[in-house]
Amino acid sequence: MQIVERMCMARFTNKVAVVTGAGRGIGLEIARAFAAEGGKVAVVSRSAGSCGSAADTINADYPDSAKSYAVDVSDHEAVQALGKEVVADFGAVNVLVNNAGVTRDGLLMRMKDEDWDTVLDTNLKGAFNTVKAFQRSMMKAEDPRIINISSVIGLMGNAGQVNYAASKAGLIGFTKSVAKELAGRKVTCNAIAPGFIVTDMTDELNDDQKEAIVGNIPLKEMGHPQDIASLTLFLASAEARYITGQVIASDGGMTM
Repeated sequence: MQIVERMCMARFTNKVAVVTGAGRGIGLEIARAFAAEGGKVAVVSRSAGSCGSAADTINADYPDSAKSYAVDVSDHEAVQALGKEVVADFGAVNVLVNNAGVTRDGLLMRMKDEDWDTVLDTNLKGAFNTVKAFQRSMMKAEDPRIINISSVIGLMGNAGQVNYAASKAGLIGFTKSVAKELAGRKVTCNAIAPGFIVTDMTDELNDDQKEAIVGNIPLKEMGHPQDIASLTLFLASAEARYITGQVIASDGGMTM
């Protein structure tokens, strides 16, 4: 029913969306949701296997709507090349969703330099790289939107995740600054801060850990990737034309 409703709405017919970290989880659901509403989607992931599989899955339901691109978003030159390739394949990009992210958890006292660098380079520099690659194209597109997937950890902090928290908090500052820089060209830029979402990552938690997490969520349940995808599509739509520079938490009330 949800898919049928999206197809009937078709808010993104003839529009192009780039979604990073789209090989699985939240990113895959976002990419699929754009295709369900008529969009063409560049499915970007570091793993050729995962992004290829994701694009195939989307195309099985929405033929010729998705193409995969195996790119590490932390690699500046590779992302600039990606920008040229996507525009050549699809034309001007309407929507950029920066979802790519990694974790390398550990206490600050024991954290290795490479664990800090890997997380910041992917989660924060990756967004810098993609905006640099696509902003000129987006300035020429209809209803241009940038949506950065941050985290409630960037709002609250979390012991054992100083690198992840710093990257996601940095992404919020990045979002607000980009929003101010590009507002004159009618490009909006907003951030979503998901709470605990049911993904492969949360599936690794044991029952006690899940119970403790849910106990701190006012709605008493974890969210689902569809919750984040629905909010992303709203922010990418024409209905959200007057919203920019904002951070919206989809967290069941954790940060209220």
